[in-house]
Order: sequence, then C-alpha cells, then structure tokens
Amino acid sequence: MVTTSSILGPDGQPIQMAEIRTPQTAHLTSLHHEVGNHPSRGLTPSKLAQILDAAEQGDVVAQYELFEDIEEKDGHVFAEMDKRRRAVSQLDWQIVPPDKPTAKEKANTEALQALMAGLDDFELMLFDVTDAIGKGFACLEFDGWHRVDGDWLPKGIDHRPQTWFQLARGKRQEIRLRGAVGGEALQPFGWITHIHKAKSGYLERSALFRVLVWPYLFKNYSVGDLAEFLEIYGIPMRVGKYPGGATEKEKLTLLRALAQLGHSAAGIIPIGMEMEFLNAAQGDPAAFKLMIDWCERTQSKAILGGTLTSGTGDGTNTNALGNVHNEVRLDLRDSDAKQLAATISRDLIYPIAVLNGLADNWKRCPRLVFQTQEPEDLKAYAESLPALVKMGFKIPRQWAQEKVAIPEPAEGEEILQAAAEPAALPAPAEDEPPAGRAVATAQKPATTAADRLDDDLQPLTGQWISRIRQLVEGAESLEQIRDGLAELLPEMSIEQYADAMAQALAAAALQGRLDIVMEAANGR
Repeated sequence: MVTTSSILGPDGQPIQMAEIRTPQTAHLTSLHHEVGNHPSRGLTPSKLAQILDAAEQGDVVAQYELFEDIEEKDGHVFAEMDKRRRAVSQLDWQIVPPDKPTAKEKANTEALQALMAGLDDFELMLFDVTDAIGKGFACLEFDGWHRVDGDWLPKGIDHRPQTWFQLARGKRQEIRLRGAVGGEALQPFGWITHIHKAKSGYLERSALFRVLVWPYLFKNYSVGDLAEFLEIYGIPMRVGKYPGGATEKEKLTLLRALAQLGHSAAGIIPIGMEMEFLNAAQGDPAAFKLMIDWCERTQSKAILGGTLTSGTGDGTNTNALGNVHNEVRLDLRDSDAKQLAATISRDLIYPIAVLNGLADNWKRCPRLVFQTQEPEDLKAYAESLPALVKMGFKIPRQWAQEKVAIPEPAEGEEILQAAAEPAALPAPAEDEPPAGRAVATAQKPATTAADRLDDDLQPLTGQWISRIRQLVEGAESLEQIRDGLAELLPEMSIEQYADAMAQALAAAALQGRLDIVMEAANGR
C-alpha cells in the first residue's frame, strides 16, 4: 500500500492508513444496538413544535426519528420521494478526466471507470445517498478497504441512520458521530457524507422534511376525523327497547346484542325486547377529503415542484400543463444529480484513485458525471446542421454529439460510415457508330469517375487546402510548414484512406483505358 505521507485527503491533510482498514463505528456498539422511538404516535401540534425546537437546540434525534416515521407511514410522501430519488439514482454516469488531460490522465480515467464498474453495490449506494434529499444529509460508511485483484476497493458501503450523528456548530457546521463528548469526527476515506439542502440555513432546519411535517400532521388529523365520521355516520342507528320492570342484567344483555349486531350482523335478545334500525345519520365527508387533498398537493409541490406529475390534480389538468410541471421536476433532478456527483467524486472516486495510484491530488482527479442531457430531435439536426455548415457556421463536433446524445467513439472503436457507391459504366448508345461508340464509352466513365472522386473527397481536400493555406501564411520557415503538414494528415482515418485510394485507383484505371482507346482511334 502507498505510504502514509504520500496519501492526502481532498483537504490536503495526510491520511492515516491504519485507520481505514476497519469501519470507524466498529467500536461504537451502543449505536448498533440502539432502538429508535416513534414520535409520530400521538403527534400533536405542541409535541411537533417541541421536537423541532429541540432539534434547533442540538438534540436532533427525535426530529430524524419523526422523518423516518413520515416516510414509513405516509404513502403519498413515500411515493413522491421515491420518484425524486430514483430519478437521480437511475441516471447513466461516467468518469471524465480533468480539463485538458494528459495522455496519462486519460489512461487513468479509463482504468478508474473499469474499477467503478466492478463495484457490486454501486447502484444501491447511489440510492442510499439520495436519502439526503429529504433529510438534509446522509452518511454511508465504508466497511474497511481490501485488495481485489491487486486494486484497493471498499469492502462494502453501508447506510447509517441520521440518528447516529450530531450536528456541531462552529465556523462551519460539522457532522459528528454520537457517543463521545462533543461527538467524534468522521475519518477521511471512511465515509461518503452527502449534504443536500432544501433551503439555506443550518442542517437541522434545511431538510425538506421540515417543510413536510406540518402537512403530514394536518392530514393525519383529517384522516382520523374521516375514519371516525365513517364509523358514526356510515352505520345505521340501532335502537333497543326493553319492557318496563327490566332488570339491569336484562338491559346489559340488550346492549351487548346491539353492539354485536354492529360488528357481526347477528345477535340474540330475550322475548319481550325490541330492536329498531333507523337510517344512518346524514353527513358530508367532503370537507375531510378537501383537507387531505390540500395536504397531498402541498407535499407534491414541495417534493417534485408541482402536482400534475403526481396524480393529485383536480381532473381538469391538461397534458400541456403536465409537461410544464414535468420540466420543473427535471430541473430538480438535474440539480440533485450535480450535488450528488460532487459528493461521490470527492468521497468515493478520489479515495479509489489515490489509493491505486491513479491520481496525485484532488484538483487533477477524474470526476463522476451523470448523463442529464436529453437527446434532441435527430431528424431536425440532420436537416439543419448541413445547411448551417454550408452557410459558413463553425459548429463544434463535440457540441453536436452532445445535443443528439451520441458519445465520442473510443480510440480503435468501430464506427458507422456511409458506404461508397461504385462507379458504374454507362450503357453505350445503340445509334452511335462503332468507332464513335468506343470513344464515347471510354470518355463517359472516366469523366464520371473523376467527378465522383472529386465530389467524394471534396470535404476532406477542402479542409486540407484551407488548413494548408493558413499554415503557409502563418509559418516562418520551411521546417514549420513540414511539421505542420505532418500533423494535418493523421486526422484522416484508415477507412477514409482506404476508400480514397480505392476510388483513386479506379479512376486511374479508367483514365488508362481512355488513353489506350484514344491512341488506337488516332492511329486509325
């Protein structure tokens, strides 16, 4: 393994190699055996306010336990958060080199891409990190480091509950492990720590779930009231009548029979007693449903930036409005992806790179990038780009490939090419004399082949002529012209050389035939 002095964290401080072989929480057994509470039970406005106030005073455990309860108990919140989290974690990704990379940095990036593709739990890790979107932060711990086929890789990556941590304030807020006075600092190369702020401020107040707790509480009250309403007003009223002089025991017997009829639809009563079933009491549950719908629309707006992509609209929403709301959701996805990519690059890509000698420092380390670019209309670009190029627009090839979502081919990778059309010999005219026919037959193929060769090679020769002119005009010596010409030629691929040579040889053969025919005709 690399020596301690040669390994620096992203902050430039040396890494203690002996500490990263085992997980930091291995000695904090109390956290592993900790059983969480459920503060959502019997939640009231005053109790909720106390939980939020305690979090602002430094006791965040109850707040994060409440966040877990909300995601577990509220199906609408779970579904909306799942949409947003998976929109990011399911994106394609790649490892890209730093700006203006050297040949070595390009090779290191390819090696790092192969190492990342070999991590079995990488996709699960991406989903776990997105837990920070709702709760403000997420910490994933490396289960130590080990060698796999000679490369240093983490043994595993485990999600740790937010209740294991405390938020220390100072010049900058810091996430620390609970269990020691003042908390225990997280070890470098031991954690993936993602901070995701829904709004500005301290971490205990910047989580998205801080916005969702109040709609959750109001919806809980409305759901409970609706259930009570249905229990009272949804069942017919049952009235029992007992005769005069009935004993207390007989009265209780009648009461038990009424209750039994409500749940079992069957019961017995003594002779002489009566039961009557009245119509159910009239009531309107629309008010409760209105409140529930308002709460869920508020939750959808907070999570996805709109309501029309979540099925909580009022039935009058148009497809056009839905597309607008969907664009808002894509903006959130792209923002989430950029924040997540920065964290993964710092806390996972860099440790793997530096431990395996694929990077020397954080500034020149390859980065992880999510593919958020939506492919444009290929037909529109295929029609517009050639016309724009003919008009003189200088369009970078990389920009065009990004617009149509076509990746840059790797060196030596097979690419699609337009097939060269063979130069066909035209049929001789039947009304021409034999001598004239031979001359005309020889002249037409040569002229057609030459013209076709010129047309096929015009894009390449035109570029060469323009570049050669610029090279000659700007050169100060013949040596500069010689070296510049050598640099222009490699841009032509082997396949292009082969096609050009094949067409040139075909044209030369036709020209030779023409010369022979012309000499024979002149000799006569």
